[in-house]
Amino acid sequence: MDIGVLLPTGEAQWESGDDPRDVVALAVRAEQLGFSSLFVNDSLISPRIEALTMLAALAPATERVTLGTGALLPFLRRPVQAAQSLASIDLLSGGRLAVAVGAGFPGRFGQPMYTLSELPWERRFRRLDETVALWRALWAGDTAFHGELVHFDDLPPATKPFRAGGPPIWLGGATPAALARAAKLYDGWLPYPPDPADYRSGLATIRETAVQEGRSADAVTPALFVTVRVDTDEAAGRARLDRYSRANYGMPLADLETIQAVVTGTADQVTAGLGAYVAAGARHLVLRLGAIGLSAQREQLDAVAALVGRLADCAAWDLSTAAPIPGPDSPRPRI
Repeated sequence: MDIGVLLPTGEAQWESGDDPRDVVALAVRAEQLGFSSLFVNDSLISPRIEALTMLAALAPATERVTLGTGALLPFLRRPVQAAQSLASIDLLSGGRLAVAVGAGFPGRFGQPMYTLSELPWERRFRRLDETVALWRALWAGDTAFHGELVHFDDLPPATKPFRAGGPPIWLGGATPAALARAAKLYDGWLPYPPDPADYRSGLATIRETAVQEGRSADAVTPALFVTVRVDTDEAAGRARLDRYSRANYGMPLADLETIQAVVTGTADQVTAGLGAYVAAGARHLVLRLGAIGLSAQREQLDAVAALVGRLADCAAWDLSTAAPIPGPDSPRPRI
């Protein structure tokens, strides 16, 4: 089990007077508390610290945590330069980078960014897969790459990542097409389905498809992106998450939770909510803390760190059947 946090790199998550440099201090605090990963988001729609710049700042400030993107949008960057940046961060961090990628969403959270990036919205998934394949080719030392949409005849020598083959690359999304692509082409899966049952069925599909493709059933890391808030009770948590949702997405919580995983309430309620996803197979949780302001983020960080150790039992037992799931004798989760 790995449990990490998404850092508040966007202005919508800050309050007046917050110093953006304190995000690094928050990251260091998370590592000290024992969280195993730190993730950052990527966008051109809302003002935020650029994702790869943030990870480069975190590389020398931290020692052991995985540094990840949740999710990186490769179409925002020239593909060869992105490969150079990712390899550099992997080098600077000593091989601690994990790259979750996505192609963007219809509407204002996706299509306008393609316009700004001067790329067509059409065939965006093909472009994403070919970009990832190009990165891997560059890191392997290939001198040419010929895809349908991304092609280069004369690639220069590229910066080599810390690890042979480069950092693991995960895919977001839970559509049938995304499940198939994750199983065939990617090293991990980072969705955020509102219903744990959908997570369980999606992971089963990925594992079945991976085997059909000649990969092992556990070739794809089962991760989860989920918004959490520990509060006095569920009603209080929902009220504060509603403010968070409106600030970040311009929509009420009632709308957000129909498309994204959200867990709130008392410590026991949050443990049970996250435990349902762990029982469904999630083994790397990326927790977005539902709080506005860096001081409130620190409070939530401490609150979540105090409870997630309980997820050890969830990792060893399937909550829906009370039957052991694989790995009951494995070490307790790192938080």
